[in-house]
Amino acid sequence: MSTSAHSRVSASPDHRGRFGAFGGWYVPETLVPALLQLRDQYVRVGDDPSFWSELEGLLRTYVGRPTPLFRADRLTDHLRGGASRGSGATIWLKREDLAHTGAHKINNTLGQALLTVRMGKKRIIAETGAGQHGVASATAAAHFGLECDVYMGAEDVRRQRLNVVRMRMMGARVVEVNSGSRTLKDATNEAMRDWMGSVEGTHYIIGSVVGPHPFPMIVRDFQSVIGRECREQCLAASGIGRLPDVVIACVGGGSNAAGIFYPFIGDGSVRMIGVEAGGRSSRPGDHAAPLTFGSPGVLHGSLSYVLQDPEGQTADVHSCSAGLDYPGVGPEHSYWKDSGRVSYTSATDAQALGAFQLLARTEGIIPALESSHAIAAAASLACTMPADRHVVVNLSGRGDKDVDEVVRLLDEKSTPAAH
Repeated sequence: MSTSAHSRVSASPDHRGRFGAFGGWYVPETLVPALLQLRDQYVRVGDDPSFWSELEGLLRTYVGRPTPLFRADRLTDHLRGGASRGSGATIWLKREDLAHTGAHKINNTLGQALLTVRMGKKRIIAETGAGQHGVASATAAAHFGLECDVYMGAEDVRRQRLNVVRMRMMGARVVEVNSGSRTLKDATNEAMRDWMGSVEGTHYIIGSVVGPHPFPMIVRDFQSVIGRECREQCLAASGIGRLPDVVIACVGGGSNAAGIFYPFIGDGSVRMIGVEAGGRSSRPGDHAAPLTFGSPGVLHGSLSYVLQDPEGQTADVHSCSAGLDYPGVGPEHSYWKDSGRVSYTSATDAQALGAFQLLARTEGIIPALESSHAIAAAASLACTMPADRHVVVNLSGRGDKDVDEVVRLLDEKSTPAAH
């Protein structure tokens, strides 16, 4: 990434770490020096071509970038079969599932691991829900020779057994969290506690565009390689030759969505849609959709939309996808929502499971359950659009990790209830 591209991508937040009213840093005093050190280090590497050259080299030869832009013809034809005449936009997939480790998370962990080395620290910690960020953190730690501890809720350890094995194989220690709902929020809480007691020698690689400044900016910048590639690929593709009409991505914390959306923010002709976890219903505790049902509040160090009860306590959440099972969202997404630049919707568990099966059977691609939420929304929208329009979906990860859980959920769905 050139320094000129880096400057353009990092035009916001402001000097206080704010995206409009959102963002900032709401942290214990013990963490302020570490955040200032990280901010200052990131400012320094912004003008250091050697840093970006090393990262670009890793992304190319280690991660396998650029990831392809794939025209999903069989999925498109299937959807056109159920649409009215002349309708059915072409669906394209940005194949982050083909990146090393099977998801977009590696783009960020390699960048932050490089920052860790620059700061002279020897240990990283991470939180993970679906396990993909944990795997990517363990991968980066192994590559750079860093010690790595990954915090993961016990329920997610159960749901994502394959990724737990992968982390341990690369030398990471998986710390199982049994407090609270035993999912991503609780894993993040424990990682934060660890960091407060170990900041001098430890860097916390936050996996999404959440947390206190400068994390939302740093993670977005490292993930923006997705959108920059996608933009160039659309302009060059013989089937498009212009910018897409719509870009769609799933949103939990929101890193893959921020990564693909940000380079298109200035393109007013491009509509962008973030898809949250609609879960079982719109009732509190049955979903994980803070931008749809939440209100502004502070969670894990920044001000953003949060699912919370009338007393301001974080609400319970649910999703079939461990990676979307989070009660908050990145502050820049909150800013984009309030500004109207990005629209946000949700897909239910049932819709995501349906999209998971649909993509597997029409294209031979098994998507992550997170990405399946975006596929579900894209399939619904494409049927209402003219056939000469184009929709790009960020396929943020592959579904190997979810196969056992999908089988369990489908079996549970097909089993008659006892009377």
